[in-house]
Amino acid sequence: MIGGIAPECTGGCALFTLSDERPDDWWEVEALYDTCFAPGRTLLSSYRLREGVAPVAALCRVARDPQGMIGGAIRYWPVRVGGARALLLGPVAVHPTAQGEGLGAALIRDTLARAEELGEDRVLLVGDAPYYARFGFERLDGVVMPPPTNPDRVLGFALRPGAWDGVTGEVTSWQQEA
Repeated sequence: MIGGIAPECTGGCALFTLSDERPDDWWEVEALYDTCFAPGRTLLSSYRLREGVAPVAALCRVARDPQGMIGGAIRYWPVRVGGARALLLGPVAVHPTAQGEGLGAALIRDTLARAEELGEDRVLLVGDAPYYARFGFERLDGVVMPPPTNPDRVLGFALRPGAWDGVTGEVTSWQQEA
């Protein structure tokens, strides 16, 4: 959805509007990530893939309440799996006061649709399979994230039929492959 109320949201969450993350939102989004995740979040392997690489601006979205405060955010990063381009989804976060009302789902669905419109083929993430399965994510065999990453949490979504067929190998940052 481009602007407007996210249809997946219920209750107070329905008041949020989805929009592109602006450069001056960076610190507020980072503060939201600090609120939602453990203090060592930047030490995770997925963060090493993001170092020195700009996120995909067209897929970095925020959810704003009526006062303009950010209550949710999602970012994507360009990576390679073997030699194939992929998008690394994450982090996605919703402020604790708005969790459980569909805002995270709205951000994910919105950005997956946008990624498809942009002509991207595949999305990768490290996450909880039961949660992400409802969006169509499946476990990826043969896709190796930097350690320490539990292989059962490496999930993919094909934006085009067969986009993950035959795509295997190490996940590397865009910068390492450029």
